[in-house]
Amino acid sequence: MLKLSMLALAVALLMFPQIAETLYSPVLTDISHHFHATAEQASLTLSLYFIGFAVGVLVWGRLCDTLGRRPALLLGLAVYAISAVVALLTHHFSVLLLARVCSAFGAAACSVVVQTLLRDQVSGAALTRLFNIIGIALAISPAIGVFSGGLLATLWGYQGVFSALAVLAFTLLLWTGFRLEETRPAYQSHAPLLTVGSRMIRDQKILLATLLVALWNVSLFSYYSLAPFIFATLKLSASAFGLTGVVLAGGSLIGAQFNRLLLKNGDRQALILLLAGGINLLGGLGVWVCSASLWFLLPMLLVMVSFSMAIPVILSSALSAYGECRGTAGALFGLGYYALIGAGLAMSGLFQNLGATLVFCAVLAVIAATKYSKEL
Repeated sequence: MLKLSMLALAVALLMFPQIAETLYSPVLTDISHHFHATAEQASLTLSLYFIGFAVGVLVWGRLCDTLGRRPALLLGLAVYAISAVVALLTHHFSVLLLARVCSAFGAAACSVVVQTLLRDQVSGAALTRLFNIIGIALAISPAIGVFSGGLLATLWGYQGVFSALAVLAFTLLLWTGFRLEETRPAYQSHAPLLTVGSRMIRDQKILLATLLVALWNVSLFSYYSLAPFIFATLKLSASAFGLTGVVLAGGSLIGAQFNRLLLKNGDRQALILLLAGGINLLGGLGVWVCSASLWFLLPMLLVMVSFSMAIPVILSSALSAYGECRGTAGALFGLGYYALIGAGLAMSGLFQNLGATLVFCAVLAVIAATKYSKEL
């Protein structure tokens, strides 16, 4: 049974990477102006973040099996906090890019280590319900991040955002140091990384889950990467963009509530995933049609609904066969989907077309979700 204090800390840590990225999104235009960078170069700071995150997931996931969950998480938070300070102080775009990669590397510990410690203590349908409860909490993180980021960008520019990120990271570091309990089982497999990787790469369920998580995240973060420039084109401020986080958080809450109702009457993971795929495609098409006006926010709401429906199902079910090497398997799983997210966002930033990106991802997600539902 998961203690309430541990659950509260776990939720805060899982929220941190989302808040950090959505807090940062409203200052992309300010960074572009301050560092004399193009929109494509400014968007690169977001896509590179996911490349660093992918490498971090691999490292911290492996370390949480070898060193333990607690030390791996503390080290990751320390790396993020220091990198945020470097990003705040630098006046060179290349140093900013490097600091962003290092920040991502550190933040990855919050994802893979916390997911691992949750899987240490909960399994099966109970884990799906737990991820859904966490999903409801996570639904407010984009609203917090985008709204706060928009406010900070308006008042103090990118320096205000990086200052806030550094303070948040140091606060979580202290909270984790005082409250986190070690959950690594007494018996823990130390199977070689390549052995586990070889097993996973032949596992169709893992491959489909990796693709699905990546596709939904590319859809989500393409909005945070590209929408600031759509708002600038419409002559709307960063704070106005920040307010959209509240609207989109509503979509996440709706999706989480759908999951709760469907799971209440039994294990309906396959149904949830298929519904999410259809809603995602409908939302993507709507954004493509309405992208020249603010009406694109309404179908974007559907994309958020689908995201909060699909992700808890995929994350809770993907590694069910890897209980003896959770950290390492979680590391390789995360490495796969974050690498795909980084590549997808790089392509999205290159083409600067939100609607086309969402439709492309949604079509692939429907195909993959149909196959994955047969594995549940």
